[in-house]
Amino acid sequence: MIKNFLKIAASVLGSVLGSVLGMVLYCGAVNSATIPEPGAIEAELLDRLASASKEADGRKAESDVWEYWFNESPGVEARQLLDQGRKRRESYDYAAAETLFDQLVEKAPDYAEGYNQRAFVRFLRENYDGALADLEVTLQMKPWHFGALSGMYHVLRLQNRHGAAFDLLQQAVEVHPWIQERGALPREMWPEKYRLIHEPGQEI
Repeated sequence: MIKNFLKIAASVLGSVLGSVLGMVLYCGAVNSATIPEPGAIEAELLDRLASASKEADGRKAESDVWEYWFNESPGVEARQLLDQGRKRRESYDYAAAETLFDQLVEKAPDYAEGYNQRAFVRFLRENYDGALADLEVTLQMKPWHFGALSGMYHVLRLQNRHGAAFDLLQQAVEVHPWIQERGALPREMWPEKYRLIHEPGQEI
C-alpha cells in the first residue's frame, strides 16, 4: 500500500511544487530499493487509521500514530526539545517554539517530526516559504505523513494555489479518512476507499 501511495504522491508533489522533493520521491518510486517505508509497527498503525470506519476509531488511530511519531525522537534531549517546543507553541510563544525546534532539527537532522513541528510554527508565524521547506523534508522522510500533507494544503491555499492544495488534501485523505480538513475536499476528488467509508449522502 505504501509503495503504491508513494508513486502517486511523487507525481502530485513533483507537479505541485516543482521541487527537489518531487524528484527524490519519483526516483524512489522507480527504484524500489530506495522507497522509504514505515516499520512494521508504524505500518500497522497507518493501516488501522486508513481502515477506520467510524470517526471515534479514526481519532484513536490518529492519536496512536502521533504518539508513535513523537516517540521516535532519538534520545532524551531530543524528546525534551520536542516537548518544550510544543508547550511553547501551545502558549502562543511562537518565537521561542521555533528556536527550540531549530535546536531539535540541528541535533536530530534525520528525525522527520522535528521538521514537521517547526513547519507548523513557521506557518503560524506566516513564514510560508520556510514552512513549505520543512514540510518537503518531512515528506521526503515520510511520504505518508498526513500532518505534513495537510500542512501543505493550508499553505498552498493561502497562496491561492487551490488546485495544488486540493491535490495534496486528496493525498492526506487517502492516508487519513477522518482528517479534520476532509470536509473541504470536493466530492469528485474523494478516493475510492474514502467513498466506501463515507456512505453516499453522509455528512462528513
